[in-house]
Amino acid sequence: MPAKKKSKKSKKVITSSAAAKAVETAMASLSNVASTSAEAVDKLSKETKKLIAEAKRLNKKRAVLMKKMKTAATKVKTEASAANKKVVKTIEKDIIVIKKTAAKVSSQKAAATEELAKLKEISKRAVAYTSSLGKTESILNKPKKKRRKKKAAKKAEAGTAQ
Repeated sequence: MPAKKKSKKSKKVITSSAAAKAVETAMASLSNVASTSAEAVDKLSKETKKLIAEAKRLNKKRAVLMKKMKTAATKVKTEASAANKKVVKTIEKDIIVIKKTAAKVSSQKAAATEELAKLKEISKRAVAYTSSLGKTESILNKPKKKRRKKKAAKKAEAGTAQ
């Protein structure tokens, strides 16, 4: 039995209105991406700044607690009273809590910084494409220059003289 040939379906030709609509939709989508990504960059940069400030604050607090721990440890060595040992234990607990919090903030900061860098890149591209499309659009939509009557008359004379 011979194999049947597949009939080729003819591709539809796009109409001018459909093509114009597709171009307008694409341009609107691109400008929408540019504006939303710019907003996202602003919001995320504020959040990242807060995380950076929090990390600095926690590092300072940890450094202060480490100094207190050192002085408390020397006091325990000189006088091993229950009060001095209690102070050392509370400082150790505070240091552990701060280390855990700093680890959380550090991971959040790293993720936010990475996302911010990607968003900035995308925003930069979208804004560049949008601006270049706007310039191209303005060039394409320039009105046709009207010929002056004198130039048109000279061309008519030149055409009749030949």
